[in-house]
Order: sequence, then C-alpha cells, then structure tokens
Amino acid sequence: QVQLVESGGGLVQTGGSLRLSCAASGGTFGGYAMGWFRQAPGKERDFVAVINSSGGITSYSASVKGRFTISRDNAKNTVYLQMNSLRPEDTAVYYCAAGAIGTVYPRSYTYWGQGTPVTVSS
Repeated sequence: QVQLVESGGGLVQTGGSLRLSCAASGGTFGGYAMGWFRQAPGKERDFVAVINSSGGITSYSASVKGRFTISRDNAKNTVYLQMNSLRPEDTAVYYCAAGAIGTVYPRSYTYWGQGTPVTVSS
C-alpha cells in the first residue's frame, strides 16, 4: 500500500510559479510511474503530466507543455511538478497518482493523494 501526500499548492498571480511535491510512503516508490492530474470545480479529472519509474521518460498534456515540468527523486520518494507561467485556467485541485504503467487515464493508477489546491488569480 502506497500513501501519497501532495503539498505546495496555494494562491498565485497570473504568470507566477509554484512547485508541487508529492511524497510517497509505504511502498516501492521507484517501481511506479507517477502522474499528476487536476480537477477544476464541476469538471472531470484531467491528465497533466506523467513520468516513468526511472524518471527518464515524461509526457505532458498540450495545455501545460512548455510551462510545467515533472521530475522525481527516487532517493527521496518524491515527485515534483514545477509550474511556470501560470494562468487562471490552471486553477484546480492537483492530484498525484502512482501506477504500474503511466498513462493519461486516471483508471491506470492505483494510488492517489488527497490533492492540493492551486488558484491562479487574474
């Protein structure tokens, strides 16, 4: 059983930056692909970024590519999401997730964090 805890969310102005962290415990972190998803009020949970177990392969949604960077430190059991050039439409609750295979689909992931809210003011 893997427990995931996100942190780093908050309120930021348009154009600002935030760095989200997701700390894992209770399992073999290095064996899982890690994904970031987000969910705005009244909307479905959307894929943001994914990184494979070794950290050598990443993929992003079109809406964040070039602005967000996913990375991981397997020695610290932590995955990060560096978010730059933030826009009001990035406002959402951000979730990290762990799965055997990293895809864009939430159903591919077995473990989820509780989420951290991000609000981008205009």
